[in-house]
Amino acid sequence: MNEIVPLLGIETEYGIIREDQEESDPVEESMLLLGRCEAKSSFRTWAYSRERTHLDMRGFQVSRLAQDEEEDEFCEQDRQRPYSYWEMKSDRVLTNGARFYNDHTHPEYSTPECRTVFDLVAHDLAGEHIVGECVRLRNQDLGGDALQLFKNNTDYSGHSYGTHDNYLIPRQLEFDTWVRHLVPFLVTRQLYAGSGKVGAERKNDDGFTGLQLSQRADFIDSVLSIETMTQRPIINTRDEPHATQNYRRLHLILGDANMSPYATALKVGATRLVLTLIGAGKLDTLFELEDPVADVQRVSRDITGKVALRLKSGKTATPLEIQEWYLEQALRHTGLSGDIEEWNWVTREWDRTLNDHRNHPENLADRIDWAIKQSLFNDFIESEGLDWADPMLQSLDLEYHNLNPERGLYYGLRDEGSVAGLIDPQEVAAAVHRAPQDTRARIRGQAVEQELDRIKNIHWTGIEFDNGEYLDLSGIITKEDVGQALNSNKEQFAWK
Repeated sequence: MNEIVPLLGIETEYGIIREDQEESDPVEESMLLLGRCEAKSSFRTWAYSRERTHLDMRGFQVSRLAQDEEEDEFCEQDRQRPYSYWEMKSDRVLTNGARFYNDHTHPEYSTPECRTVFDLVAHDLAGEHIVGECVRLRNQDLGGDALQLFKNNTDYSGHSYGTHDNYLIPRQLEFDTWVRHLVPFLVTRQLYAGSGKVGAERKNDDGFTGLQLSQRADFIDSVLSIETMTQRPIINTRDEPHATQNYRRLHLILGDANMSPYATALKVGATRLVLTLIGAGKLDTLFELEDPVADVQRVSRDITGKVALRLKSGKTATPLEIQEWYLEQALRHTGLSGDIEEWNWVTREWDRTLNDHRNHPENLADRIDWAIKQSLFNDFIESEGLDWADPMLQSLDLEYHNLNPERGLYYGLRDEGSVAGLIDPQEVAAAVHRAPQDTRARIRGQAVEQELDRIKNIHWTGIEFDNGEYLDLSGIITKEDVGQALNSNKEQFAWK
C-alpha cells in the first residue's frame, strides 16, 4: 500500500556563541564552523535559483515576506564583511544526502529525506555528531573551548530559532481540511514533544516562572502564515513541495529541538499517523479550538496536561483528552499504514506516554525532555536552596542542550544510562556517511560520493553536472522510483 506520507525530514538551527568574546559575529562564527567540516561534501554549489518561498498553499503568491526585509538588512551588514555571499552561506551537501549550511546567524542541519521514523531519528542524531565534530575541530583551532553550540530554540534574550519537522503529503485534499484536523493535535502534542523551558519570553512579560512544556510556544503568533521569522504560525503555508505538484510539503515550525531521540520519534511518528488519518478521510472534526494561538501558550504553561481549552462548540477539553482521542483514532485504523511495525511502536508508546502523563508523570523523566529537565532541576533546586525564578536555572536549561560532550547535561544523563536509548549507535555512525537507501537522498548522496568533481549545482529536486546534464529528482518519491532512477542512470554516471 502506498504511504499517504511517504517522506519525512527535520531541519535544525543550532544556537552558537563564542564565550571568550563580549560580542561575536554569529554569521562569521557559523561560516568558520562550516569551514571545519571534514566530511566529503559538495561545497558552495547549492542551487538557490530553484528556491520558491513566496507561493502560499492557500492559493496565492506574496510579493514580499518579512524575512526578505531582514535579509535586506543582513545584506547591508554583509557588505561590511570581507566575504562573498557564497562564502558566508557555506552550503554543504553530504554523502548521506543531508544539507549543512549557514542560515545566516545559525548553522543549520537538514536531514536527508527519510521513509521511516527510525531512519529519521538516526539521521537527526547523525546531524548532532557532524555538527559536534565541527565544534571540536573549530575549538582545536581556537586553542580552547570557547565555541559552544546548543540544540535548542532560545537564547533567553528574546530570540528563537527553529526546529522544523517536514512531511510530504498529497495535494488532492483541500488544504483547509488538513488545517482543521491538524491544529488541535499540534497545539497539544507539546505533552510529549516539548523540550521544556524555564520561565517565559513573551513580548508582554506576565512574570511567569516555572517550567513550560515547550521552548517554541512563547513565539507562536498565528494559526496560519507563510512567514517563519515573524508572525510564526501553528501551520506554515509556504507552498514549496521540493517535489512534483502532486504533493505538498507540510513545513511545521512550531516544534522544539529534542535531545531525547525517543521524544523525536514519538513527535514525528504521531504526527505522521495523524496526517495519514486525515489523508485517508478517517477523522471527524471533534475538537475545534476557539483560540488555538493562545492555547499554545496555555498548554505549554500547564505541565499537568489538564488545563481546560475552550472549543468552538462552547464545551471544553483538556490537552490529554484531545491527544487521547487522536490516539484512539490511530488504534482503530492500523491497517492504513504500509509499515505496521512503525505504526505499532508509535501507538504503543503514545499510549504509554499519555497514560504516564495522566497517572504517573514522574515516569516520563527517562524519555521526555521537559520531564527529564523537571526531575533534574528539581533536584538542583532542592540541593542548592533555590526556586524556579533563579536565573541559574536558565543557564542549566541551556547546558542541557549543549553539544559539548563534557558539558551537555543531556549527554551526561545518556552516558550514565538515566535516559532511554532508541537507536543503535552503529546505525547513527552509518548515517553520518550513508543516505537512506530507499529515498532519493541515496541518489544525491551517491552523486556527491562518486561524481563530486562533476557537480555544478545541487538541490533537493535535482543535480546539474558540468557537462550540462541534469538529473531531475523531483518525481522520485517511492522506493520503486529510487530503483528505477538508479538503473536508468547507472551507465551514464557510472554509479554502483
